[in-house]
Amino acid sequence: MAVKIRLTRMGSKKKPFYRIVVADSRSPRDGKFIEEIGYYNPISEPKEVKISDEKAVKWLKSGAKPTDTVSSLFKNNGIYEKFEEAKKAE
Repeated sequence: MAVKIRLTRMGSKKKPFYRIVVADSRSPRDGKFIEEIGYYNPISEPKEVKISDEKAVKWLKSGAKPTDTVSSLFKNNGIYEKFEEAKKAE
């Protein structure tokens, strides 16, 4: 099973709100997911991002591939640095 970390759209028309979820790559965008690891609100000023560090690192270690947008959110929030530290600690 190919697992991806991606965004699921929530919110109303013209007011998007996204959940960052871990899902099977074959499931639809807003369909079934395995676990929710955070959220992203692009409308608020400043943009609001909340990601559970432990869950994100756990899934990256398990081999889940983030999408391009989620990857940039991870870079901006220091998730990849924590992932590298966790790999070195093993």
